Amino acid sequence: MAQSSSVAHISENATQLSKALVENVAQVVRGKEQVIKLAVVALLARGHLLLEDVPGVGKTTLARSLAASVGVTFRRLQCTSDLMPSDVLGGNVFDQSKGDFAFRAGPIFTQVLLSDEINRTTPKTQSALLEAMDERQVSIDGVTHPLDEPFFVVATQNPREFHGTYPLPESQLDRFLVRLSIGYPPPEVERRVLHRRGMDPVQQIGPVMNEVELLHVQQAVDSVRVDDAILDYLHRIVLATRATPLLSVGVSTRGALGFERAARALALVEGRSYVLPDDVKALAPSVLA
Repeated sequence: MAQSSSVAHISENATQLSKALVENVAQVVRGKEQVIKLAVVALLARGHLLLEDVPGVGKTTLARSLAASVGVTFRRLQCTSDLMPSDVLGGNVFDQSKGDFAFRAGPIFTQVLLSDEINRTTPKTQSALLEAMDERQVSIDGVTHPLDEPFFVVATQNPREFHGTYPLPESQLDRFLVRLSIGYPPPEVERRVLHRRGMDPVQQIGPVMNEVELLHVQQAVDSVRVDDAILDYLHRIVLATRATPLLSVGVSTRGALGFERAARALALVEGRSYVLPDDVKALAPSVLA
């Protein structure tokens, strides 16, 4: 009895923290509650987020406000055609004072990484992110360097301007749990933004949880219950993506596992300890993309 009471308390605390996270980000990215909720789902499910939209609609602001709300380290990486893997990962640099090589960490050694315009860098540099996104570690010159937890990548790309870009291969897309478009804000929200007179809204918010609490909420996602019938329903959707002639590539097993984790995370954000079929339906377009 005491054990079940403890589990209920943990779930309630995790739900309160996840709702507070959504509400805090919504103070900055206004009029986009569903987008924020799905971005939080990606974070809580230990996935990564791909924002695919035109410039200037708040992709960077969303990433910054997420990092500011959870009180973790944040770095922005501007992707260009001349960006090298070592510019992302770091490398061994000769230290003249010591007469030996020393490892100098790159920007990937952070907890929230914004990879801006990821499709403007070459496939070689894009692939430098693969190990980090999947295994939370970086291997350089035969030495493995673990990344701090939590580790969350937010990547952006412009889907309408393809000059000088390198489309993400399937292996790279498969590392992202959620793929979203933010879209233009509602007119009344955009009007209020115009009246802010250059103020940075991200600086007006503080963290609603710390690193330890975020890890706690991520662990709580694993305790959300998924009925076998809902798991079968989710699996049938995954199988359908592999059978239909409308799609060239179906969802991978990694994608199916991520789909299930995302459904758990959405249930937690919605204040439930169990997954509903509506959670699966709500997530399918963004997760299976």
